[in-house]
Amino acid sequence: MGLGCMSMSAAYGTPDEAQAEATLHRALELGVTFFDTSNVYGMGHNEKLLRRVLGKERNRIQIGTKFGFVPGEGGALTVDCRPEVVRARCEESLERLGTDYVDVYYAHRVDPTIPVEDTVDVMGALVTSGLARAIGLCEVNSETLRRAHKIHPISVVQSEYSLWQREPEDGIIQTCRELGVAFVPFSPLGRGMLTGTLNQASQFAKGDMRARLPRFQEGNFEQNRALVARLEELARARGCTPAQLALAWVLAKGDDIIPIPGTKRAHILEENVGALAVEVDAATIKELDALFPVGSAVGDRYPAQMSRLAQTEKAS
Repeated sequence: MGLGCMSMSAAYGTPDEAQAEATLHRALELGVTFFDTSNVYGMGHNEKLLRRVLGKERNRIQIGTKFGFVPGEGGALTVDCRPEVVRARCEESLERLGTDYVDVYYAHRVDPTIPVEDTVDVMGALVTSGLARAIGLCEVNSETLRRAHKIHPISVVQSEYSLWQREPEDGIIQTCRELGVAFVPFSPLGRGMLTGTLNQASQFAKGDMRARLPRFQEGNFEQNRALVARLEELARARGCTPAQLALAWVLAKGDDIIPIPGTKRAHILEENVGALAVEVDAATIKELDALFPVGSAVGDRYPAQMSRLAQTEKAS
């Protein structure tokens, strides 16, 4: 299990530097060594945070960072993965991280204006030159992965995957296994919904991106929260928290699946890591599968502009 670091610098309310540092230190104490970041998280702040806190531990940790997103007006994001910018973005991230190489370098999204082959060709050159140990893609479908993999081996695909976001089971996970590509689920707790701690759509603080996401808006929120109530019952019966049961479900889906639940709080990190000790048998998996079938979440994952940047198998 890795640690998603985005919330320490952006997207989930006001960042707390001391809190974030304590969480990163606690992660090392608990044996977490895979840290996920991006150049766009806090516009470089997150990468600098990892350097400051984890720099001395570089030889025992793995870092995945990303490029591609470009912030626009009103919080809108566009994607720039032109071949001529790939190496420069990587070098900028390495400078902020204070390291000579990154373990995984991802395209945060595929640039709809550029053939993926052109982007991956330059990303592959980063591996050849030693700036990256491996390369990955985020939110791609099987067709795109196959095309990219022919140009240079793709080691990792990162996409949202959880009990309430099971669409990756429609094909991309199987394609990853066919090609020998690891699958890294982000938001494996449904951006907090599957923890059972969210109770109303109006509770999000200023700067919390969830207030803008369709699944968390009034009308949709209540229906999604009702699903989680049953998850809470199952967790109580098994002596764990809903978050731990939801993470145990993801972990049980395969050794090639490496979730990166994100948090900025040490006590939540401790709870999440506790999921590694939760055993789920085939009957529990079947029950959870039935409770959260593909498409059970009410509302889109993102607003329209962001949704267009996340590929699906239907677009293959």
